[in-house]
Amino acid sequence: MPTRAAHPKARASLLAALTATVLAATGTPALAATDTGHPMDRAFERAAEEFDVPRDLLAAVGYGETRLDGHAGRPSQANGFGVMHLVSNPAHHTLERAAALTGEPLAALRSDNGANILGGAAVLRGYADTLGLDARDRDDLDAWYPAVVRYSGTDGPAAALYADTVYTFLADGLDAVTRDGERITVTGRPVSPHKDGIAATDTGTRSADYPAALWVAADPNNYTTGRTAAIDRVIIHVTQGSYAGSISWFQDPVSEVSAHYVVRSSDGQITQMVRDADTAYHARSANASTLGIEHEGFIDDPSWFTDAMYRSSAALTAYLCDKYGIPKDRTHIIGHSEAPGNDHTDPGPNWDWNRYMELVKGTGTGGESRDGLSFGTYTTQRGGSAGPQVKALQLLLNDLDYPVGEADGGFGPVTTGAVTSFQAAHGLEADGVVGARTWTALLSAGSAPALAEGATGEDVKRLQRALTAALGSTVEADGSFGPATATAVRSYQTSRDLTADGVVGTATWAALQAGR
Repeated sequence: MPTRAAHPKARASLLAALTATVLAATGTPALAATDTGHPMDRAFERAAEEFDVPRDLLAAVGYGETRLDGHAGRPSQANGFGVMHLVSNPAHHTLERAAALTGEPLAALRSDNGANILGGAAVLRGYADTLGLDARDRDDLDAWYPAVVRYSGTDGPAAALYADTVYTFLADGLDAVTRDGERITVTGRPVSPHKDGIAATDTGTRSADYPAALWVAADPNNYTTGRTAAIDRVIIHVTQGSYAGSISWFQDPVSEVSAHYVVRSSDGQITQMVRDADTAYHARSANASTLGIEHEGFIDDPSWFTDAMYRSSAALTAYLCDKYGIPKDRTHIIGHSEAPGNDHTDPGPNWDWNRYMELVKGTGTGGESRDGLSFGTYTTQRGGSAGPQVKALQLLLNDLDYPVGEADGGFGPVTTGAVTSFQAAHGLEADGVVGARTWTALLSAGSAPALAEGATGEDVKRLQRALTAALGSTVEADGSFGPATATAVRSYQTSRDLTADGVVGTATWAALQAGR
């Protein structure tokens, strides 16, 4: 049932106090043709004032959805439009809801940035009203978390992933430049979103095929159980939409599309949605013999293809090639555009194939790391496993006084016993299997010094390794607490219901050392 439109708010000064980065209101309408200076920033200001939604929240949602790019009114994979990704498909109708709440024509909501941002604010305010947020709640940025969950268009872990990403942007801050050269900024601040009654990101549900990945199942209507051919290639895709939006679309039975894996731009987080042994609907005639990996973003905007995404995806592809005997070359690792019988153009000209293939060939769980402990991903180890990661595990256990003898890289009964003892002592399931939680606890074990951006040294390396295991995405263990590590820390804190301030204190160390 449509929710009522909010009444415009007169107290613009209170709204302006929510952020130190917005421009002073001038009274010029955001959609006016004469507003050539800061049209998108003014659009965020106008929408925030009219619907009493924090301006920074609107900017963070828009950045997460589209990197603030309206794509000239062209639809996303899920038939979403504009900076705020207002959707019109059989399952979701935020575009039509925005039209009803704002009175703006559908055509304007699709293609005009100002109208689209206004529509996004109206939809968010409608969710806030349904949730019972009053005026005081609406002034509290953290109180909007449940409304952001609803804006995701999905539920469960995928919705939590979406909202956590938005709040990580708020914690980190933003300094983005639009396609038209306008700078949009959000000042970072500690966040503690109100998650009461909201299903948290289930970090314990991991992929059975690639343990560094989360598991969120696609709708059964969007894939076929089993295969009719052996796996012989990996196909690289670009989502033409956001990470959470793509996960939601693959969960929607009307979409009739899916991929095996989806990779997030900001930090390289991976979610598996279809088991490797099953046939995802991602490349038409090539479906039966291929694995599909979707990458968050749009083919015409290279800013989506981050270092973290390349490294995380390359580690996944290397792992899959090793597992299924796929040669690591461009004949067997191809783009969607190169698959027979397809008319798609992704990953497009901005995808750096040379860099990606170098990472694939130089990445993998079978190769030695520089220090014996740092890897791009930490895979599940159990009795019978062998290799560099088992040796790393044994080194850690010996150092923590759970002796295994010589670190020989073979996971035998003595190593199983030491792992079980460590797990029991740290409140973990004592099954002798080293998955993401046990890796996180092992890699973070030790002292708990306060760490923040600018810190360096071995404690920072220990933190970076533990975050790689906990988040399922590569955090380079270089011993330098820079912006990438700060983002990973805030992402971890947000997803574990910790205050997302980017500072690693007692609570964050305790969560890591408990394997959360």
